[in-house]
Amino acid sequence: MDAHLRDLRYFAAVAEELSFTRAAERLFVSQPALSKQIKQLEEQLRVRLFDRDRRTVALTAAGRALLPAARDMLRAWDEAQRAVSDAAANEAAVLTVGLSTSVGRGLLADMRERFTERRPTWSIRFRQVNWDDPTAGLAEGDVDVAFVWLPIPRQEAFNVQVVAEEARWVALRDDHPLAGRDSIAFEELLDEPFLALPEEAGPLRDFWLALEDRGDKPVRVGATVSNADETFAAVEDGSGVVLMASGNAAIYRRPGITAIPVTGLSPCKLAVAWRADDHRSVIRDLRDTARSGS
Repeated sequence: MDAHLRDLRYFAAVAEELSFTRAAERLFVSQPALSKQIKQLEEQLRVRLFDRDRRTVALTAAGRALLPAARDMLRAWDEAQRAVSDAAANEAAVLTVGLSTSVGRGLLADMRERFTERRPTWSIRFRQVNWDDPTAGLAEGDVDVAFVWLPIPRQEAFNVQVVAEEARWVALRDDHPLAGRDSIAFEELLDEPFLALPEEAGPLRDFWLALEDRGDKPVRVGATVSNADETFAAVEDGSGVVLMASGNAAIYRRPGITAIPVTGLSPCKLAVAWRADDHRSVIRDLRDTARSGS
């Protein structure tokens, strides 16, 4: 049976990082899932690809032999995908924009209008992506451009352009003891259970839990949520509170839930992101129209 490209991609990531933990973060997968795939690849090839103990990971002779071939195959496949995508995009004249939350703020309408003025034969298609992919489909090549909240994993692999910078607020039930306040100091929330993005969201999950502002106080995760609907259902049932951008407070206003500014936290940043190796002029035009509309 032939090895899958996914298995080779996983193998190459571990070989380059020499760490299952870092490779899992890079691939947006869990470490147990990555280890399982590597084991299956080793069983399929009937060789051991890595020597590993609790502290170190090293390529075996078989692993060193496989790595150049794996890189060549992955590079060829990526180039083939890019060629196919370019051909399809040029024929269909459609750009796909990934979203993980409702963007609002007038950005999408302004961007579509300005882009149509520049590219009247092109159209924009929006795709909603759950929060287990903080790049909103960009890392997997499912979209051409994405609206993302910073920071995102492997941010150096993408170009980002900030289009909104806003204060962080907290959403909680309107019968919460802190509801009705004009503002809440973050220190007052430290003992609250928080709703968390999936672990695959990496640094973005940490940002919305405000881990850098907690000092020695560990976070209490009341529930893990993958999208806005799950988030507000969890707030409503009392599973926890959640930090959000001030601009999203109006977008997601619902009966039974209130949103209040939080003091003592750095602002959040909404950005347009695209792959660093995507040099198409149409991407530049879309980027510029998003900036013009900010």
